[in-house]
Amino acid sequence: MDAKLNELAQNFGRFKAAFIRNDFDTSANLLSDLKVMLTGFSSLPPLYQDTPNAAKELEIARDIYEHAVLLSVKTEDQDAFERDFFQLKHYYTDVRNRLPTSSQEYPILGLNLLRLLVQNRIAEFHTELELLSSTALENPCIKHAVELEQSFMEGAYNRVLHARQTVPHETYVYFMDLLAKTVRDEIAGCSEKAYDYLSIKDAQNMLLFPSERELLAYINEDHPEWEVKNGGVFFQKAKETAPCKEIPSLQLINQTLSYARELERIV
Repeated sequence: MDAKLNELAQNFGRFKAAFIRNDFDTSANLLSDLKVMLTGFSSLPPLYQDTPNAAKELEIARDIYEHAVLLSVKTEDQDAFERDFFQLKHYYTDVRNRLPTSSQEYPILGLNLLRLLVQNRIAEFHTELELLSSTALENPCIKHAVELEQSFMEGAYNRVLHARQTVPHETYVYFMDLLAKTVRDEIAGCSEKAYDYLSIKDAQNMLLFPSERELLAYINEDHPEWEVKNGGVFFQKAKETAPCKEIPSLQLINQTLSYARELERIV
């Protein structure tokens, strides 16, 4: 192992020690240094030069970016997750035949699918899914994300929320909590438009909260415009403050007549 690669490995060891003890500030600083050091290796993307230590350099670079992705989950930084994942993705696609299989590959690929689902980027979710092999699709981490997407599209929100109890990897909890909030916000938005009020028990069941205390905490934090009184949740104030979207009826009529005239000309 040459001096430059040895220095990289030593710094990576210090990073992993900080990562394990959840010292996020130290981890972030060491990670920045590691990324700068990686730019000095011509065997890495985008050059891929066949240097004497290319295989070892590619493997340690992949490990660094895998840890970078996992650190972004621990620090709840979705922007950093996206940047680090796309840097890591090259190692899962372009040079996968030159490296031993990583135990973190499928958990991280599943994490990325879950992130796209949380951000409601469904088209990108399916694009990433199409790029996966049949072997990957059978992995529990990938299947978990696919089943979540199906439940979400079907409106089976109770299955989405219960899926948090069966996550295939501990790092999934962060995105599952975000997805649970997205689901509840969706139900809440529909509820305040569909009903004038709900009993506290019905609201608790509708929003899939296990206890009244959690329901009231959610209302106080996310929907202070809802009124809780006389054993019920009232939505009138929310309806009054919601912006009114008028339908441009005259514009639509004119467009429809224009289309009809064009069709007559074609026929």
